[in-house]
Amino acid sequence: MVRTHGLKKHFKDPKLGIKKAVDGVDIAASPGRIFGLLGVNGAGKTTMLRMLSTVIKPTEGSATVAGSDVVTDAQKVRSSIGFMSNSTALYGRLTSREVIEYFGSLYGLEGARLQERVKYVLDKLQIHEFEDRLCDKLSTGQKQRVSIARTILHDPPVLFFDEPTAGLDVVTSQTVMEFIEEARDMGKTVIFSTHIMSEVERLCDDIAVIHDGVVVAKGSPQTMRDMTGEHSLERAFLQLVKFQAGYVSAKQVTE
Repeated sequence: MVRTHGLKKHFKDPKLGIKKAVDGVDIAASPGRIFGLLGVNGAGKTTMLRMLSTVIKPTEGSATVAGSDVVTDAQKVRSSIGFMSNSTALYGRLTSREVIEYFGSLYGLEGARLQERVKYVLDKLQIHEFEDRLCDKLSTGQKQRVSIARTILHDPPVLFFDEPTAGLDVVTSQTVMEFIEEARDMGKTVIFSTHIMSEVERLCDDIAVIHDGVVVAKGSPQTMRDMTGEHSLERAFLQLVKFQAGYVSAKQVTE
């Protein structure tokens, strides 16, 4: 499970003062379910995932991932997660297999166990045809498969996906979403950040709408529709965001 309580991240800007990127967020994501972080660009989604993955420390509040605190047990958290985004970088001068093996060694895998897991991801993601090709020479879709492979190589119980389909073609996007669905079916805890409504509709069991660092609403996609009286999740999302921004009243949201 992934759980946060009053999680905050504030940044100091010399000109603008304090920027509240995340401001008191409480969420709980469970095994065997996909939890969606839904928000416009700059809403605080990536900052949330960076705190949960121990890349940055919270300003206030707490968070646990697979039972470990992200600040006091950061190493345990890192060993329990896989993190993938559309901007995940690969080493261009290494082959696909070399990149996967390198990350396996970082995860502490070695010997027969490492080769067993490498074979599994090469088979699973159909990487064999380009496993000996330099990453600089791969197509976008092939790079994304290698990125998924390095994310799941150590078989983590928790997976974070930060807008992993942004900028991808339809075929590659389908491959990524199918993998995320499979991860849920394997009982993993999945947190999926996006602003694409069709992906939320397809993938997410639970969602939190986040805007300006604040959770506006939580629940299932149907809960969001019921809350706003909208039949479309996209229109429900827009109503919730406008309410948070002060463009509409609470009465308008619920009418």
